[in-house]
Amino acid sequence: MSRPARLLALGALVAGAAFVTGPTALAASPYDVLPTATCSTSGVLDNGKVHLSGGGFTPGPAYVFGSAGFGGTVEIAQNGGFQVMNVPPGDYLVRQGGEVTECSG
Repeated sequence: MSRPARLLALGALVAGAAFVTGPTALAASPYDVLPTATCSTSGVLDNGKVHLSGGGFTPGPAYVFGSAGFGGTVEIAQNGGFQVMNVPPGDYLVRQGGEVTECSG
């Protein structure tokens, strides 16, 4: 095989390898995804109140505020979770740093 033919074959082989492995190299690893903070409200209890609970937050302070006028600072535990008991029913948000998480339920 002549030198120019070998270079063409080698170039095609390298280009083909890059084409095959390229998409795999760009795929995100499931370990690259950060946990997403979540928050939920319970159903209305017998006392007319609800409980808030959340997970996936960074340990430390966060601020809970709601449409029913309730608001306050909560301490996120080392496991990333929190609970607030017996608050008025309403729509609630949790703010920690620049992130705001809407409570569902």
